[in-house]
Amino acid sequence: MSQVTYSLGVASPYAIGIGDFNNDNRMDLVVTNNGTDNIALLVGYGNGIFASAKMYSTRSSSSISIAIGDLNKDNRLDIAFINNDTSTIGIMLGYDEFFPIQTTYSTGTSPCSVAVGDFNHDTRLDIVVANRDSNTIGVLLGYGDGFFANQTTYSTGSWPVSIAVGDFNNDSNLDIVIANFGSNNVSVFLGYGNGSFASQTTYSTGSTPQAVAVGDFNNNTYLDIVVANADGNTVSVLLGYGDGSFANQTTYSTGSDPVFVAVGDFNNDTQLDIDITLVFHLRVCR
Repeated sequence: MSQVTYSLGVASPYAIGIGDFNNDNRMDLVVTNNGTDNIALLVGYGNGIFASAKMYSTRSSSSISIAIGDLNKDNRLDIAFINNDTSTIGIMLGYDEFFPIQTTYSTGTSPCSVAVGDFNHDTRLDIVVANRDSNTIGVLLGYGDGFFANQTTYSTGSWPVSIAVGDFNNDSNLDIVIANFGSNNVSVFLGYGNGSFASQTTYSTGSTPQAVAVGDFNNNTYLDIVVANADGNTVSVLLGYGDGSFANQTTYSTGSDPVFVAVGDFNNDTQLDIDITLVFHLRVCR
């Protein structure tokens, strides 16, 4: 399979999201561009080909993480993205094939990662952000109209850099897991279902965990955790007990500098596999 490339000008693409932003039942791409104060939207034609990129200003030279969801309940996908250099999160509400000027909300210092979920069971999407230099996460509850409350913060380990969301204790409330780059562990925050969370419980990982994801790796209906350990050249798998607690890590060797992790069934055997991005390579672990 040969690649098709698309120009983003002088931008340095950093994070990518996929969704149908114009409701034509075709997948589109949105890309955060580090260093150029913008994000790019590439509208899909449904045949694997995309239109030229449309650029939208973020007023930030360091937009490095993105999350997608319907933030104002108009049945159109919207985007939330991290502005690392201005310590804000930007919201752009989707209208057909374009995004208006962003609305920003203050975060902690040097936010690195963002995710969305309904943390208080009001059918409105909320936001959680990892504030790296503040050693906190910030939870911003959504009003359902594209606007959000100010963040409520919870202490993490050192340098939280990656977020994943899931129900770890089978109580139908969303929980949060954070990879703490500076303290070589993950923090698990169990949700109460009202938008608030218990204090963190930490579990050891390998050296400098860079990315975290969740999935049921042993088919017991309980969510597990996988972490990419950049300096350890390993991935850590922490199996969940279904009550919000996890077993000690089992590690697997990777290539040099694993910095991103994704989960999916890549060989159609109904077993989840792990995809690791290395600094210069891509590796799939089955």
